[in-house]
This record gives sequence, C-alpha cells and structure tokens, in this order.
Amino acid sequence: MTARSEVEYTNVRDVHGPLLVVEGTEGVGWDEFAVITLGTGERRHGLVLEADRDLAVVQVLEDTAGMDPRRLRVAFTGRPLHIPVGPGWLGRVCNGRGEPADGGPPVTAAEQAAVTGYPINPARRRPPAEPVLTGVAAVDGLATLVRGQKLPVFSVAGLRHLELAVQMAAQATVGGEPFSVVFAGMGLTHADAWFVREALEERSAGGELVLLVNTADEPVIERLLTPRVALTVAEHLAFAMGRHVLVVMTDMTSYAEALREVSAARGEIPGRRAYPGYLYSDLASLYERCGRLKDRPGSVTVLPVLTMPAGDITHPVPDLTGYITEGQIVLSRDAEARGVYPPVDALASLSRLMRKGAGPGRTGPDHLQVAAQLLAALARARQVGELAELAGPEALSPADRRYLDFEAAFLHRFVDQRPDEAVTLDEIFERAWDVLLTLGPEQLTMLPPELRHAHGVHMERPT
Repeated sequence: MTARSEVEYTNVRDVHGPLLVVEGTEGVGWDEFAVITLGTGERRHGLVLEADRDLAVVQVLEDTAGMDPRRLRVAFTGRPLHIPVGPGWLGRVCNGRGEPADGGPPVTAAEQAAVTGYPINPARRRPPAEPVLTGVAAVDGLATLVRGQKLPVFSVAGLRHLELAVQMAAQATVGGEPFSVVFAGMGLTHADAWFVREALEERSAGGELVLLVNTADEPVIERLLTPRVALTVAEHLAFAMGRHVLVVMTDMTSYAEALREVSAARGEIPGRRAYPGYLYSDLASLYERCGRLKDRPGSVTVLPVLTMPAGDITHPVPDLTGYITEGQIVLSRDAEARGVYPPVDALASLSRLMRKGAGPGRTGPDHLQVAAQLLAALARARQVGELAELAGPEALSPADRRYLDFEAAFLHRFVDQRPDEAVTLDEIFERAWDVLLTLGPEQLTMLPPELRHAHGVHMERPT
C-alpha cells in the first residue's frame, strides 16, 4: 500500500478531526488513496473525500493524534486502495482495512486488486444454481440460499441477528466442493467482535474463513472499506481459485450510516432521511459483485444482514436493499417473544431463486412441494388466529383448532433449534412431516397422493 507518486505535498492547511486539508494539489481525484508521513517517520493512510481545484480533503484511516500540520508529508497514489489477493487471507483475522488483528504478519501476495472492484459483463454471468446449505431449518427448508444469490436478513434491534449470521457462517456448506466464508463485521461493539471471533474460531483454524472486523470506535471511513475489502478477497478466491464463497456482511445499516456521515463531511446535498442520493447505487455496487461466471469456476454468494430502525421496512436501507436483492429472511419480534430461535417469520421471508437451487437432484425431489404446503398451512393458521382473537376460540371448528396446533408445532418443532445446531436436509424433511401430520388429510391438498401415501396419510372417503 505504498504511493506510486514521487510528489509529496507538505502544505497541509488544517487538521480537523479525522480530516486533513491539503493545498496546492494537482490531478487528485475522489477516493484516491493517500500515504501520510509524520515528522517521526510514522506512516498513516487516508482516502480523498473531496477534490476541488488545488484543494484535497483527506480522511485519515487511523487517527490524527500527534499530527502536526507543519511536519506532514502527503503523497497521493493516483488510484483507489489496492490490497493483495490470494489464499494468504484464509484463516486470518484483520481489521476493516485488511490489516492484521490476530498478531500475525501482514497478508502478502504476488497479485493486487482494487477494493472498488470492476463491473462484471452481464453476458458473462451464469444464473445462480445449486444450494448453499446453512444448517438453519427455516432457511434451508423454506427460503433456500442459492450459489451466486444475494439474500439479505432483515432484523430489528434486540433480536439475535448477529448470532444467526455467525451460525450460518460457521455451518454453511456446499456439499464437499471447495468452500470459503468471508465475514465482514461493521460497527460492532468490542463484546460482539469478541463473540464473532470466538464463534468462528474453528472455521478459521480450518483455513476456511476470512474475518474482517470493524468496531464502532474505529474511523467511519474504514466501515466503508470493510465490505469492499471482503468482496475483493472473495472475488479472487472464487473466480481465480475456483472456490464457492459465502460473504456475510453485518450490519449494513451501520455501513449506510457511515456513508451518510462521510457524505455530510463532503458537503453533499442529502436525500431521504439525510442519506446521500446515491445510496441505491452505492448498495448496488456491493450487492451486485456476487454471482457466477460462464468461463470461471466458483461463485460469490452474499448474505447481508441489516437492522430496520424502529422495525420500519420502508426505511431507506431495507427498502433499497429489497429492490436490489433476490428475496429476504425476516426476523420477527413475535417469534422471539415465543422463545423461538432463530425468530424467522416464514411468511414474510422469501428466496426468489429457491427453485433454481432446490428440488429434484439438488435438495430432494419433494422439497418444493413440502415447503409450499408448510407455507400454505401457516398462512391459514395466521387467519385462524386472527379469527380466534375476534370471535373467541369457541367459534373455531375442529379443523380450525388443528391449524392453531399446527402453528405452535411449526414454530417449536420445525423452526426452533439451538444456536450451535446444524440441521441436515433429512432432519428438515422429518421436522416438516412431523408438523404437517398435526393437520388432517383434507388439509394437505398441495401434496400429490403418492407423497401423502408414502407418509401414511390417506384421504378419508365420504360416507
């Protein structure tokens, strides 16, 4: 990460918070990487936030403590931040800039890549296909994650979304093919950062994990780099090394708030709720870096996690994320209140590419039919629950009462599992039939007769 330019600017006009104002610059552009040398010889790094005529505003990635404007030298590299890419990242724990946080040496490689990434020609893309199994019954069974997909998790403050993200990162598999996980934590508390490192230690020791951790007390500009560094590492692992890579990014709301703060520092005109007007394109520049290529092995699958302020799904971050991605996993306060982990709201959750990655030859010949029947029965159970609240339980028919029993069984015998429990596909189908059999044969109309008969369900003939 050294500067290519031989020109070093010494006329630093001001050091204000994390910002440097450099005068007399020429040919400096936005997002250009800078190397700052202190009078002691120590080097720090920065990114150009604003370039106007001969002025450049640089945000320091570390901190500005001990910086004397009269003794600073600033060199601009003429390009965005580049990082080394290769297998050296596997098993490492780094900060949001990619610098070691595990006591090891810096990651080195013969090849470097820009963290901004490069657009993928749509003609080279292959459609997402084949599942990424997370070991979470509600996800694998009802909203299957597919290789090359972008599937966000929508949560609210107070729910266990970080625990779920870590669980999926620890358990995910693609059935024996080369596989890696890149976990990018943004704006984490130190307690949460420690939890993530502890929970993913086994996968990291196995050389299958890259862990990037940005804590809440670190510079906000680093928070903007964290997902870009993660995706740059993942792209090389996938498309140059032929690995299937799952990128987990949490919390994207924290990322968007950092983007809003940097936008305000640049003096940009704010858009919805003071977020910059380019929030949509910025999020898309991250999410669209996933996928599969026609002429390359491997895949990049993105699982962003975001919290909805006040549970508002129309908030700009979840709203725009929903336009870009291919479905969502929604966590529910109601399920959490009923003691269910993970508290997935199955009816609000959807994987639009599930049919590409599940079904015959992939997860099971009956998977899609069983999932459809579960969701249809759950929808009916919700209607019955609303009726019971309005008219009282005595107004329900025996069939309606079965649906109420089904909903309780669905939550506690299908969705609920331990945070360290990986549920296999066979166990998912066993759970599904266990709860479906709480209904009568006449309620299982979405399943073909031969499938019902195979599980001992026979339609009763009218007398």
